[in-house]
Amino acid sequence: MKSALLTIVLLIISNIFMTMAWYGHLKMQSMGLIKNWPLFAVILLSWGIALLEYCFMIPANRIGYVENGGSFSMMQLKVIQEVITLTVFTIISVFFLSGEKLHWNHLAAFLCLVGAVFFVFMPTGSK
Repeated sequence: MKSALLTIVLLIISNIFMTMAWYGHLKMQSMGLIKNWPLFAVILLSWGIALLEYCFMIPANRIGYVENGGSFSMMQLKVIQEVITLTVFTIISVFFLSGEKLHWNHLAAFLCLVGAVFFVFMPTGSK
């Protein structure tokens, strides 16, 4: 159980960096911080932030993977990661990046992802 919790915490941290690498530059541009930067400089900035993402993502997957003594199959790790990605993105985009509004269809899509987690953790009867 300890490795499962550590895996999830590392995935959350990783996804914070991922969201900032992929979308944070748009907020920085609108704030005027990197408005006149050439695209290659913005790419290098994002790659630097993404490096931090990988510093948390890779250990999360290694620690969480069942063949390394963790709690999750590879498929479970991926589905967990996707749900965390969208949760982190939603929180950051609504409150920090652009102030986007949540609509009913966003919530419906999120519920479908929760369903994906349910189904990926259902026993299959085979190993």
